[in-house]
Amino acid sequence: MITNKAVSMPFLRLYALAFLFFSANSILNVIVPLRSEALGASNGQIGWIMGAYMFTCMFFRPWAGHLIRKYGPVTVLRCLLVVNGLALVMYAFSGLEGYFAARVVQGICTAFFSMSLQLGIIDSLPEEQRAQGLSMYSLFTYMPTIVGPLLAIGIWDWGGISAFTFAMIMIALVTGTFGYSVPMQSGRQAEKVPAAQEGIGSGFRQLAANRPLLVCSSLMLLASAVFGAVTAFIPLYARQIAYGYAGFYLMLQAFTVVAARFTLGKRIPSDGRWHPRFVGSLCLFAAAGAGLLSLSQTAGPVLFYAAAVLLGLAQALLYPTLTSYLTFALPAASRNVLIGLFIATADLGIAMGGMAMGPVADKFSYSTMYAACAVLAAFAVCAAWISRMKRTEGNS
Repeated sequence: MITNKAVSMPFLRLYALAFLFFSANSILNVIVPLRSEALGASNGQIGWIMGAYMFTCMFFRPWAGHLIRKYGPVTVLRCLLVVNGLALVMYAFSGLEGYFAARVVQGICTAFFSMSLQLGIIDSLPEEQRAQGLSMYSLFTYMPTIVGPLLAIGIWDWGGISAFTFAMIMIALVTGTFGYSVPMQSGRQAEKVPAAQEGIGSGFRQLAANRPLLVCSSLMLLASAVFGAVTAFIPLYARQIAYGYAGFYLMLQAFTVVAARFTLGKRIPSDGRWHPRFVGSLCLFAAAGAGLLSLSQTAGPVLFYAAAVLLGLAQALLYPTLTSYLTFALPAASRNVLIGLFIATADLGIAMGGMAMGPVADKFSYSTMYAACAVLAAFAVCAAWISRMKRTEGNS
C-alpha cells in the first residue's frame, strides 16, 4: 500500500507554516493603505508602497531559485523567517518610509519563502504526489485572505495602532517559532549550481519571439493590474460607498476564488489548445467587475459586492488556464524558464495596479481609476478573442 505523503503530518505542518506566513499579508493589505492615508500619504504614494511588495517579489524570484538550489531549502527558509519577522516588526514602529522598506523586505522574503517550500515539496514527494502537494500549498497560502481582511478591519477599528503592533509582533513570533520546528526532508539539500543564468536572460528575448508566451503574458499583465488596483485601494474606496465594507468585500472575493477553484477546476481546459472564447470570457469578468466598481459609488453596495464575485471568478480561473496552455505550447527545453517569466508578468501586473493607478486616483477619483481598469481588461478581452495560435487551431 502506497502512503500518500502529500497529506502526511510533516507536510500538513508545512502547509500550516504557509498559512501563518501569508496571514500577515492578508492583514497588511487592508491596514497599510488605511494607516498610510492617516499618515498623510497620497494615493500615488500608497500605490508605490503596496506595489513594492510584488515588484520586489518578481525581481527576486530567479535569484531565489538559484540560491535555494545552491544552499538547500531548509537553510534559506530559516534565514528568511528571521528577516520576515524583522520586517513585520518594522511595520509596527515606523512611518511611511518604513512601510515602503518593509514592503520591499517582505517581497524578498516571499520570493524565497514560496520557492523554498515549493522546491522542498517537489524534492520530498514522489512524482505522482507532487501535484497534490503543490495544490495543497497553494490552497493554504490563499486561505488567510478569506478571514484576514475582516480581522484587519476589526484590529483597525477597535484597537488602532496598538492592536496592530501587537498583532504583527505575535505573527512574527509564532511564524518564526513554528517555522524553525517544521521538519523538511529533502533529497537535494544543496546542489552545485551552474554559474550561467542564460536561461533567464534569454527568456526575455523569447518573450517577443514566442507568440503563445507573448499573448498569455500580455493578458495576464492587464488582468493582474486590475487585481492589484483592487488590493491596493479597496480599503480606501469602500469608505466612500454606503454600506461598503472592505473586509467583507475582500473576504467575498477570496471565498469566490477558493470556491471556484474547487468547483470549476475541472472546467479549465487542459488539452493544449487555445480557447479564445473561454479566455476572453474570463477577461470579460475582470472588465465587468472593474466596471461595477467604478459605478458603485453612485449605484450602491449591490454592484460593489457583485464586483467581488466577478473579479474572484476571473482571478481564480484565468491564471491556471493560461499556465495550463503554456505547459503544452512552450518548447520543453526552455519551458520552466519561460513559465517563470510568465509568472513574473503576473507579479508585475499586480505591482503596476498600485503604482500606476494611484496617480490616476489622485488626479481624478477612485471611480475613474476603476473605469480605467475596466478599459485595460477590455483590451485583454479583445486580444484574447482575436488571437489565434498555430498549434491550437480547432476547438475554442
